[in-house]
Amino acid sequence: MSLSCKFPVIRSFVSAILLLQLWGCGSLHAPTPGHPVESFDATDRFSRSVDLEPPEACEAARQALLSQGYLVSTVQNTEMRGRKNFQMVGGQHVEMEIRVVCTAAARPDDERRATVFVSAVQEHFELKKSSNSASVGVGALGSLSLPFSTGTDSMVKVASETVTAPRFYDRFFEILDRYLHIPSKLPSDQPGSGLMPFSEF
Repeated sequence: MSLSCKFPVIRSFVSAILLLQLWGCGSLHAPTPGHPVESFDATDRFSRSVDLEPPEACEAARQALLSQGYLVSTVQNTEMRGRKNFQMVGGQHVEMEIRVVCTAAARPDDERRATVFVSAVQEHFELKKSSNSASVGVGALGSLSLPFSTGTDSMVKVASETVTAPRFYDRFFEILDRYLHIPSKLPSDQPGSGLMPFSEF
């Protein structure tokens, strides 16, 4: 067999091996049909039981979020959302949303009268630049594209994930505990703690 006849056979053999390798690597990472992403956890990471009525428990949660700089929007007296923005190194922007739901205890005879459910979602954004070429009308000739362009910057969401770190929720409930057994007024509502007059800033 001549050398010129051997090269196509070798090329075909090498191509077949590469295809098998690529197929094997892809099969390792491809999701199995019908296999769930979620695996339910038996722990109470996202909830705590408290000795308060649901509206009172959610009021304490509202104050806990406000104390950490969250912008809180109340859906109803037993449900709310708090949002906070973070600017990360490298120009990435992160928005954290914490959702709180307060429900009556599952057992009426339980000394704990409410359960506080909390979940947090992180959304990651990056600054993307896009350029648009400028064009101008020239009468009968139609439009003419000019050699310069205008650029616009926009924040594009690149990821979104539910926070699952146990320590994150432990810290939230530790802060919540501070507000469960104190008066409902915020520190700024106390006498003598108001803002200074404008002239003193």
